[in-house]
Amino acid sequence: MTEGDAGFWAMGGYALYVWGSFGITALVFVWNLLTPGARRRRIIRELNEEAEEQ
Repeated sequence: MTEGDAGFWAMGGYALYVWGSFGITALVFVWNLLTPGARRRRIIRELNEEAEEQ
């Protein structure tokens, strides 16, 4: 039933699809965690610049 460690990592011939999917999912999660903070900092910086101009 099991092929050992090599079989696990090869995923029965679908390793590229499986591990690629995990990788893309991880990138999306990281992107979703970082983007709101960066946007918030940018908006605050822009508002501060506008306030300084007035």
